[in-house]
Amino acid sequence: MNAQQNNHTYNKRAISLDIARGIMLLLIVLAHAPLYLYASDPGIMSRPKSINFIDSLINTFGELFIDNRARPLFAVLFGYGLVMSFEKQLSRGSTIKAAIKIIRRRCYYLIVFGIILAVFIGGQDILMAYGIAGLLVSWLLPRDNRVLIKVAAIICIVILFYLPFVWGSFMNEMGRYGFGSDFSRDDHYIQLLTETIVSFPIVPIFIHFLFPIIPSVLLGMWSGRKRLLTNSHAHHRRLKIIAVIGIAISIIGAVPLVMIGEVWEPGYFAAGIIWGIHIITGMAAGIGYAALFGVIGNHIKTSDWITNSLVALGQRSLTFYVLNEAMLVILLSPAALDLGGILTSSGVTAAAIFLWIAAVIIASILAKYNRKGPLEHLMRRLVYK
Repeated sequence: MNAQQNNHTYNKRAISLDIARGIMLLLIVLAHAPLYLYASDPGIMSRPKSINFIDSLINTFGELFIDNRARPLFAVLFGYGLVMSFEKQLSRGSTIKAAIKIIRRRCYYLIVFGIILAVFIGGQDILMAYGIAGLLVSWLLPRDNRVLIKVAAIICIVILFYLPFVWGSFMNEMGRYGFGSDFSRDDHYIQLLTETIVSFPIVPIFIHFLFPIIPSVLLGMWSGRKRLLTNSHAHHRRLKIIAVIGIAISIIGAVPLVMIGEVWEPGYFAAGIIWGIHIITGMAAGIGYAALFGVIGNHIKTSDWITNSLVALGQRSLTFYVLNEAMLVILLSPAALDLGGILTSSGVTAAAIFLWIAAVIIASILAKYNRKGPLEHLMRRLVYK
């Protein structure tokens, strides 16, 4: 009887979607943590140089499965959420115009939250970019799938045309394979605050142009209309096909980057093209990972502490995204505890995993006492007034 009740509860709560959001937070914190290692020499693109074999393994794993893959997963789930919110408003009797207005209001507040995170906390923010993406695609919510697919195809063609060559030019101009860190030992809070106040309006433009997320948001909207995650049992075979194809494309697109410095040393322009391909194929990982979590959710028959905790974390993803970013700043920034000047890839990865596990535990405690995430609660009050 209890197992049947648990199954019914999970079906209602879309366990696949919540688990995807919970694991997404792990991928994001793992992607962002190495960006604070300012004392390490630049490695390949956004990764610090490996000091030992463990570092090399971690960097290789990150290039294959995390870098430029966590962001598209976030975008797919964001697009999925837009459709869910839109359909929920319509089911409550709202007009199309009123439903879109509510979604746009939420996107505006996401931008505000992103500004606070980037400027005053100093975290690696993507909320501004997603808020802007929501505003740009909201007009597609009442349109049919043919329009959605046509717009996605046009945007993808444009990205395929320019992105690898833009990155090739950038890398050729830099004259090295790695970006390095934006931090230095002499940085302090007021200095970083002043610099971020000037630069934060450029960040979402930079992301949309050089790390495009709108195609992944549109993929998420398509999957939301198909209810691939909220009704994952009905789409199990389709989810497996999407997961296999998406993740396979992602890995194939990442292999040339992994080989730089290990098997071959291409010219800087060629390395930039490879990085552009890495970004583009990461879009396939976004939808592939989301589908994989749908398949995993279908195999979960009964509840346990781990499942309940991941679901709790996914339901409070906004709160814990901001909390994780704030904790990375506190632990790693030279303006705070300054561990970014001491740790290597292996050390900062362990710290990121520890932060995520702490978030899982806190989320499970909130769920036990039936408490929403503070930022989810605040967002609801702001959006629905």
